Amino acid sequence: MTPIIAALSDIAARYDVLFCDLWGCVHDGLRPFPAAVSALRDYRARGGKVVLVTNSPRPRADVATQLDAMGVPRDVWDTIASSGDSARAAMFQGAVGQRVHFIGSPETDMGFFTPLKIQQNPVAIEIVPLEEAEGIVCTGPRDPYADPAVNRPEFLFAKAKGLKLLCANPDIVVDRGERREWCAGALARLYTEMGGESLYFGKPHPPIYDLARRRAAALTGAEPEAGRILAIGDGIATDVLGGLGEGIDTLFVTGGLSVAEFGADAENPDPTRLQDWLAAQEITPTYAIGRLR
Repeated sequence: MTPIIAALSDIAARYDVLFCDLWGCVHDGLRPFPAAVSALRDYRARGGKVVLVTNSPRPRADVATQLDAMGVPRDVWDTIASSGDSARAAMFQGAVGQRVHFIGSPETDMGFFTPLKIQQNPVAIEIVPLEEAEGIVCTGPRDPYADPAVNRPEFLFAKAKGLKLLCANPDIVVDRGERREWCAGALARLYTEMGGESLYFGKPHPPIYDLARRRAAALTGAEPEAGRILAIGDGIATDVLGGLGEGIDTLFVTGGLSVAEFGADAENPDPTRLQDWLAAQEITPTYAIGRLR
């Protein structure tokens, strides 16, 4: 059975490092959650390290800029590991070829195609029409409110060509304020269901956790022990499943994506409904909390 805790401080002393999700835990896509900000600030004040582990398809510098614009203070985190950086590293190693077809936002996602400074001899990536492509890079839908099925025609063509799809964000949906948006993971799921091959680099898949451990080690001089890491997130199939797969403890934030499942009070999930729902998912987080606080 997963115990429900009142606050992060109840268990914080057991952990040296937090792998903390962003969307749904620290902010809602528009503004930060004050209680989460306070909880992370207090944790760092006691000597803990906070690695923001996010399925954002953006490089970590762009994630930091986005957080600044949203009003998330810099003193609540130490470093960032993004699925964008993990996926970029694979792309510049040639995971989906040199000539790629891009699905995403030209306004916000072009930083994805900037080589990592630490990467030696990156492949020279060229964005081309689908007909000329060796692979697909997906950072998100072109329209986050359109049904992913609108991509079926080009996915049928891509599957027939045997193209791999690099998914820079395995999330299926996120809630921006009160509106739900589709993410790159929804497109990758569709492509896989259609018989194509999708490559994933964010939670719950191992590459982003390898990156998070390296980023944590850069802060402390040594990679943290698995038993001293706590993964926090509101995605049962991403944050929690990924943490379990890495052998680290997990704190499930029930007041995020699945808030409607646990009763009318988002701050205080109904224990019976929570346990029944977790049993149906066949996933058992180490702890649960209504909101990160």
